[in-house]
Amino acid sequence: MKSWARYIALNPETGTTTQGETVEEAVANLKEATALYLSEFPQPAPGHPVVTTFSLPANA
Repeated sequence: MKSWARYIALNPETGTTTQGETVEEAVANLKEATALYLSEFPQPAPGHPVVTTFSLPANA
């Protein structure tokens, strides 16, 4: 029996959401889902977005 996916990936600009058993798989699935979405519903790019990640301390 296959286990449930452990990671969720979201593109907030398009609303596309995917899952995967690893972070890498979830992100790869998100890239594919977002490309498919944008091929159907193109969106103008208003500029160059800044993408970043950050972590908070466990006791925050």
